[in-house]
Amino acid sequence: MAGRINDEDVKAVRDAVPIDAVVSEYLQLRNAGGGNLKGLCPFHDEKSPSFQVSPSKGLFHCFGCQEGGDTITFVMKVDHLSFSEAVERLAAQAGITLRYEEGGYNPAHQRGERIRLVEAHKIAAQWYAEQLATSPEAETGRIFLAERGFDQAAAVHFGVGYSPQGWDHLTRFLRGKGFTDKELVLSGLSQEGRRGPIDRFRGRLMWPIRDIGGEVVGFGARKLYEADNGPKYLNTPDTAIYRKSQVLYGIDLAKQHIAKASRAVVVEGYTDVMACHLAGVTTAIATCGTAFGGDHIKILRRLLMDNGSARVIFTFDGDAAGQKAALRAFEDDQKFAAETYIAIAPDGMDPCELRLAKGDEAVADLTEPRTPLFEFALRQIVSRYDLDTPAGRAAALDEAAPIVARIKNSASQHEVAVELAGMLGILDTQFVVKRVGQLARWAREGGGKGGPQQPRTPQQQWETGPRPGPSGPALTLRNPVFAAERELLKLALQRPELVSPAFDAYGIDEFTAPPYAAVRQAIAEAGGAEYGIPDSQEYLVRVREAAPDDVVRAMVTELAVEPILRRTVDETYSGTVLVQIRRRAVERRIHDIQSQLTRLSTGGDPAQLAAVQNEMWVLQQYDQTLRERGAQAL
Repeated sequence: MAGRINDEDVKAVRDAVPIDAVVSEYLQLRNAGGGNLKGLCPFHDEKSPSFQVSPSKGLFHCFGCQEGGDTITFVMKVDHLSFSEAVERLAAQAGITLRYEEGGYNPAHQRGERIRLVEAHKIAAQWYAEQLATSPEAETGRIFLAERGFDQAAAVHFGVGYSPQGWDHLTRFLRGKGFTDKELVLSGLSQEGRRGPIDRFRGRLMWPIRDIGGEVVGFGARKLYEADNGPKYLNTPDTAIYRKSQVLYGIDLAKQHIAKASRAVVVEGYTDVMACHLAGVTTAIATCGTAFGGDHIKILRRLLMDNGSARVIFTFDGDAAGQKAALRAFEDDQKFAAETYIAIAPDGMDPCELRLAKGDEAVADLTEPRTPLFEFALRQIVSRYDLDTPAGRAAALDEAAPIVARIKNSASQHEVAVELAGMLGILDTQFVVKRVGQLARWAREGGGKGGPQQPRTPQQQWETGPRPGPSGPALTLRNPVFAAERELLKLALQRPELVSPAFDAYGIDEFTAPPYAAVRQAIAEAGGAEYGIPDSQEYLVRVREAAPDDVVRAMVTELAVEPILRRTVDETYSGTVLVQIRRRAVERRIHDIQSQLTRLSTGGDPAQLAAVQNEMWVLQQYDQTLRERGAQAL
């Protein structure tokens, strides 16, 4: 059984790896104000950013799907790791040596499966690269690359390697590094042979496939010898760390350029990615042995941020297969907010061939936006019909009009409808425009009936009904009591120095919304807001750990990340909020006492009546003092 990671080392990992640096490996972040950053949530589909990161607190929270937590939680969720695996990965990045309790640390047995498989791929990638650089046998691979315009420096930059033709060279090498036969087979690097595991890739040029975080998770292998009876390209099979529908070759190199330029270029092969990057098109990526699909779009959307200027350019071969791939890509066009284009090189050349024939400038020119993908799709549809006959034109319109109706921009939609009329040879342009408009209206009206809906904002959720969590009335921020309680908890979590020590004297019952009372309880059990003054990150960790369940824990994270309502957050503002909560608590107690007085005045115990009247007088005096002196009276 794996030993437990030392608590001090876990804290060291949290402190050493900034959460914004980790999150930025997976999605583009922009300034959200108040020291926070925002981006498209990696845990659910959304069109506008509701995912916020607070670098100063080391926390993230999505106001759409309610996922939240610290750096370790983010890595666990986004890469499907256990707690120990996430800590181990972050520790490796930070160069921290972890200590394990309950028996010490044995790397061969105590690391999680995913960590082991990634490590095996990392070592394999280095070994393959060494073979390409130094092995006499790999000369065939070096010639293959040179003939396509790639020198040794290019091979090193992209990590290209070579797998020897023998049966088990890599398998024996990895065994020597301490990997078991089971791990080698699970990784996809080896496969079962008649006498035990053998190398899966033999006598091939090897491209390491990395995930968006830069970890090698698989390989693409290109056949080099005629005697090889396998396919031209052989990819790693689906494993615990590799899903071909969820990876993009080159994404680790391209992600920052894609985010900065709001542009991605989708090409068809590994050498095409290399050619584009070497030609200065550093936003190029490719799929790995599968069609471009929905999971690939999710990866790109998080980097592109779906702003109005985003562009995705597909380059396909000009042959029938390339045209089919383009139409298949268009089927997913509406999943992008970005504009999509298609670029086809002259004479049907791919970017690698174009670079060889005409140089880097030709590749850069190819990837400039050319033909909108919808226009390409329309021309392909129209070309299948006999437009010399009324029946052919009508049939082409029936198939093409829904394509135009899907165009997002209404002005562009009208313009393309006019162009479609010209393509079809239909003189009544307005007839085509009306037909497209009708289909677009039907799509809009039908889209809300059973189609996917965007998650509601937290305020919409509070206003329209109960949220998950402790039972109680719906949290509507139109209720000034709930709004003030929420604001005070945000101050206590984000700016504890402004509300301490007064906040820690507030009772749990001063928070009328049960979820807020639960958060107040968690703060108390973590040592109070005053504990957060010297070390705010450790304080938030303690509060989240003190939460009784995941619902309250999520509420703590949300309140710790959500911006405070006032632009200038100072002692004056925090004092005003503190007084609001205390005065409302006093008013509620006065209301309760008034009920008691009504009952006691009709024959109750005189001594009890006097005591209640005295409490009423004290509370009224306290309320007046709070009204006159504000926070000084707390």
